[in-house]
Amino acid sequence: MKSFMANPDTIKRKWYLVDANGCTLGRLSSQVASVLRGKNKPEFTPHEDCGDFVIVVNADKIKVTGKKLDQKVYMTHSLYTGGVHEITLRDQMKKKPEKVIEDAVRGMLPHGSLGDKMYTKLHVYAGTEHGHAAQKPETLEIKG
Repeated sequence: MKSFMANPDTIKRKWYLVDANGCTLGRLSSQVASVLRGKNKPEFTPHEDCGDFVIVVNADKIKVTGKKLDQKVYMTHSLYTGGVHEITLRDQMKKKPEKVIEDAVRGMLPHGSLGDKMYTKLHVYAGTEHGHAAQKPETLEIKG
């Protein structure tokens, strides 16, 4: 008996719709990353992209615990001297709430070309409208 290894020909992808209204950022991100990676399927193969597509709506209505709104800071650097840019979670939620979920999920995926392929299957929207109705996404319930 041989072990089953998934390859691009045997992978069947689904579309899932996640409503982030009232969900905690970390719990939502970890479960979305698990679906993007394909860990919810019995044919999961670590070295292959066998995950599904995920659409996240209501990204502007997520919640965080504690004092994270003011204490969590996103940092970027322009590679020039003194080029550090910082923005708090509260300001990022006002400016681009989609980026908060995208950054959290991206950090939970593999780092490298495989993780980059998985990340392209994530679609995040601040409101309830999305342009993927033709794919007939199934609703995915987030636990916790």
